[in-house]
Amino acid sequence: MTISQPPTPLGSPTLAGKIAIVTGASRGIGRAIALRLARERTKLVLAARDEAALAKVVAEVAAVSEATLFPADLRSPDAPAALVSAGIDAYGAIDIIVNNAGATRRGDFLELTDADWIDGFALKFFGSVRLLRAAWPHLKQRRGSVLNIIGVGGRTPGAEFTIGGSVNGAFLTFTKALADLGVRDGVQVNAINPGFVRTDRMRGWLETEAAGYGGDIEFAAEQMVKRAHIVRMGEPEDIANLAAFILSQGRFLQGSLIDMDGGQTKTV
Repeated sequence: MTISQPPTPLGSPTLAGKIAIVTGASRGIGRAIALRLARERTKLVLAARDEAALAKVVAEVAAVSEATLFPADLRSPDAPAALVSAGIDAYGAIDIIVNNAGATRRGDFLELTDADWIDGFALKFFGSVRLLRAAWPHLKQRRGSVLNIIGVGGRTPGAEFTIGGSVNGAFLTFTKALADLGVRDGVQVNAINPGFVRTDRMRGWLETEAAGYGGDIEFAAEQMVKRAHIVRMGEPEDIANLAAFILSQGRFLQGSLIDMDGGQTKTV
């Protein structure tokens, strides 16, 4: 009697010994994801523009796993391919890409310039596209995983977020298209859309809000939570824990765009 074998799952059921590239890893969500993957004994290649901040994260990772730093501006057309080469040189393979780098300018649409729009797409969108194009043959060989950290503004953009909403919307569509390619090539592709998360950028917004409340940042945060009608402000570790689950246990997820926003996204 012949017993048919189940199809080989995308990726690997464990993260120990896997090699992951994490961009925007010097602070906030990127740092939290790097530290969370390090706890799973994942070997890391960490990229960001701030070399000093990146070196601190590498030192934190070194307590439990291996890490290589790659200080670079991924807006440069050649930088993403160089990052992939650095990963191959360091560890001989690539299993995981976490695209987290990128921020866009907020403001009145009529005051945003062409340069603002071009810069908004240069890092978060085109930097990720170039990185995945360079890494794809390695991910295909290892049946690896891609996780894009995007944002709820791609689903529900606002007047002050025309650039960010457009970039995120394009990135969501790109994720879906790449996931379809991933079915063919054995590469898992998914995305997380964070809502309000306590990062340095969020602190800047809260400080601006707090100016109207006598400088009370926590009160400003409470008011932001109430206005958005969400359960609470998120922490970088919330996103990192979900990322670790997707990359290790969530192998049936493919092309999923997961909103982790405390209920901020109200649309279906």
